[in-house]
Amino acid sequence: MSELAGKVALVTGGSRGIGAAVSKRLAADGASVALTYHRDAERAEKIATEITADGGTALALKADSADADALRAAVDHTAEVFGGLDILVNNAGVLPWGPLESVTTEELDRALAVNARGPFLAAQAASAYMGSGGRIISIGTCVTERVSSPGMTLYAMTKAALTGMTKGLARDLGGQGITAVLVQPGPTDTEMNPAKGPGGEMQAGMTAVGRYGTPEEIATTVAHLAGEGGRFITGTAIAVDGGFMV
Repeated sequence: MSELAGKVALVTGGSRGIGAAVSKRLAADGASVALTYHRDAERAEKIATEITADGGTALALKADSADADALRAAVDHTAEVFGGLDILVNNAGVLPWGPLESVTTEELDRALAVNARGPFLAAQAASAYMGSGGRIISIGTCVTERVSSPGMTLYAMTKAALTGMTKGLARDLGGQGITAVLVQPGPTDTEMNPAKGPGGEMQAGMTAVGRYGTPEEIATTVAHLAGEGGRFITGTAIAVDGGFMV
């Protein structure tokens, strides 16, 4: 496939899970892809190498999404190396999970920084490079619509911010031909929330299809939105959740 040939994409948190699947899929569809990582340089380089081995173009960049300067630098470097930026996928996130009374101020601040402030800053920086046809796609969670168990208040709150951000971006950038869409995955089999981990069976049972999704299934929707299929979709959320919110 080459629908995205000539396009440049930046995927935050692109070294594992949904981010890695999105990075690979966008590259397979023809885009040059930069992917950010926080700590594991070896894993990020492995994803970039796999993309290159399959005939794509990829660049791994160290950037903690809680670090405003590093995040902006990653956007600037991507545009400098590849000659522009067409697609931003706000994927990096943290999953704080525990009793409400145990949440510390430090945990609160980091969750807000990564899950809410980071996507805003990345979108702000990336939009300056985008022309008509630009895409800002953020990865949220079905938990903002259906909090299925105790202990998820902080996660749900920080991810819910992406709804307002996406609607605002659609209005702010629509006149420039840039779209903004929020993808809401359901239970997805990643290291962060493995299908065989604690609570996995319960989460699978809460979907209409009775199973976890795969990162590749989320990536398929992202690729559709990044391509011609996303031209008239903006300011909205799309659930890819196996019926979790039904």
